[in-house]
Amino acid sequence: MAKYLISFPSAAMDVPDGELEAVGRDAHAVIDEAKAAGVYVFAGGIDEAVPPVLVSADGTFAAGGYSWAPPLNGGFTVLELPSREEAIAWAARIAKACRCHQELRVFGFDPTS
Repeated sequence: MAKYLISFPSAAMDVPDGELEAVGRDAHAVIDEAKAAGVYVFAGGIDEAVPPVLVSADGTFAAGGYSWAPPLNGGFTVLELPSREEAIAWAARIAKACRCHQELRVFGFDPTS
């Protein structure tokens, strides 16, 4: 079993006026299905109201993230699934509910973590 990250940037959500409530309902329904299926690990979204902090190896920190990287925002879901094919199927369900494409990535397994 591998853990898969299913995510989208905030800009990908282009929801027509009046449909945001339905998107929330549909997305939560898919999450409920993932929980019932026993594949749900966690989900959420980046709180864009809280700016990032870049922390160095010596413990000093500064406001902001990497200057060269695109901002990290949007929503994500982590599911534990037996195959990439099942991960793609769940990502498609989330994409349909959220009305936007989803990016799928697999976490590398670290046996010491």
